[in-house]
Amino acid sequence: MATGRTHRPATRSRGIPEATVARLPLYLRALTALSERSVPTVSSEELAAAAGVNSAKLRKDFSYLGSYGTRGVGYDVEYLVYQISRELGLTQDWPVVIVGIGNLGAALANYGGFASRGFRVAALIDADPAMAGKPVAGIAVQHTDELEDIIQSNGVSIGVIATPAGAAQQVCDRLVAAGVTSILNFAPTVLTVPDGVDVRKVDLSIELQILAFHEQRKAGEETAPGAGAPAAAAGRAAAVAAAESAALTGESAAITGDRKGPDGDVPAVMPA
Repeated sequence: MATGRTHRPATRSRGIPEATVARLPLYLRALTALSERSVPTVSSEELAAAAGVNSAKLRKDFSYLGSYGTRGVGYDVEYLVYQISRELGLTQDWPVVIVGIGNLGAALANYGGFASRGFRVAALIDADPAMAGKPVAGIAVQHTDELEDIIQSNGVSIGVIATPAGAAQQVCDRLVAAGVTSILNFAPTVLTVPDGVDVRKVDLSIELQILAFHEQRKAGEETAPGAGAPAAAAGRAAAVAAAESAALTGESAAITGDRKGPDGDVPAVMPA
């Protein structure tokens, strides 16, 4: 089993803080929208508002890129699009593999936003022999037995894990052993990876729980649990875990070949 940390230090080797790196895609999305409307320049205040940050933070972030804008004019939109794209590594195509082609994996495969941002889905991989050869988003699903060959033959360095939680670490270990150095994890579990491997985790249930906390605060509900509240909370937590497992599994088998839950429809809409 792999050992080590789950992410890299807070500052990258080029001196750009991770917090700034995390905001660069927000700036790029806002700038791309401006470019599509043929807007030539934008002020820091306008761009900050479009990206959802304050202008002082934006100017600080751009200083790491060596971009300071022009007083009274603002930033050149097309140049910033190029500059941020280059910094994020988006001036080249990145082949990506998705492991776990259940409801979530199939939805990710059908998401058009990957290709438009320079990420080419090179392969779809699943442990269920019945899935092998089936087309999803125009790509034939391949069995996990071929995982290592697929990674190496396509020069893949980015892997997406959309398996159930119980299979995720084993999938992660195999991806890393095959040469993958960046992983996007949708499985509801924490992955352990060696130094030099980046992991980004997407957990929708956690985000919903945070929103529930804020809704409770806004509603002025009491935070101290009454009689029976711990059991009710435990029941809700168990329900969340069960729902996660069912949603992730869908039509997909785990890496061990287990299947759970009925077939389901692939979500039609993915976030932009």
